[in-house]
Amino acid sequence: MIIWRITDGKAGHDSQSRGLIQALNSLVTCVSYDIAAPSFLKTLADIVGGRCRPAAGLPDPDIIIGAGHATHLPMLAARRARGGQIAVLMRPTLPASWFDLCFIPKHDGPATANNIVATSGVINPVVPSAEHVPGLGLILIGGPSRHYGWDNGGLIEQIRTIIQNDPRKWTLTDSPRTPATTRRSLSQFNHESTQYAPYRECDAAWLPRRLHNAGAVWVTRDSMSMIYESLTAGAAVALLDVPEKKTGRITRAVADLLESKQVVSFRQWREGRELSPLKTPLYEADRCARILLERLSSNKNGPS
Repeated sequence: MIIWRITDGKAGHDSQSRGLIQALNSLVTCVSYDIAAPSFLKTLADIVGGRCRPAAGLPDPDIIIGAGHATHLPMLAARRARGGQIAVLMRPTLPASWFDLCFIPKHDGPATANNIVATSGVINPVVPSAEHVPGLGLILIGGPSRHYGWDNGGLIEQIRTIIQNDPRKWTLTDSPRTPATTRRSLSQFNHESTQYAPYRECDAAWLPRRLHNAGAVWVTRDSMSMIYESLTAGAAVALLDVPEKKTGRITRAVADLLESKQVVSFRQWREGRELSPLKTPLYEADRCARILLERLSSNKNGPS
């Protein structure tokens, strides 16, 4: 199976498409090619000319995958020129009916249509693990966002309470959005039972390796991608409180996770709720890959 991945070069978007391709490759033999999304004007010229110059010399695709608004028009240009089916990994800015399949997170409020699949969070490259060590814990720190503010003192106090009351060996890490004051505060947790690993000192494989083994993971509420990666890995997941700026799709998604008991809040944990993993980890990459292959197969076998 030939896959063209149209990429805008953004790490978060590339992570989503990489997760889907990885899942596809576990089901069928795939060869994938990365194509950088060209500029808007170059893409328009390709659409008008019925060509896809960035893919010159590549075999025709069975599937064209992309995440990020800048990939939408280039994917359409690629299909027009060379065929294949498009899988877009977000709610597109262009009409969804223009794409063969749209994998859209539930918290983005996708419409109901034959070509739209609602996903639990964004697709990610993490694979469920059966090698979790109960005595290992991971604490993942995000930062202020459009939906959440920040309370450094309150956050550090929560972390201190967790470490003092849960006798695991804890590893803490931050993210690009973490304020400098919080990074300085996190450095105080470098001692025998805890380790602080700044994200700048970790390679791309560091977090998946840790999630593969961690028995419990605490994540700040703002970090939706890390919450869903932790759930995908199959760890017990709990949420650190940060101030809510406004009610919106992200805060509602967090509320839904709590209501469905997929995660535990800090308050619930203080009141005695145990941290326990889901009976079945969220493996949306695999589910979506199977849907995509089924759709591809039915289109090939159906009437022309």
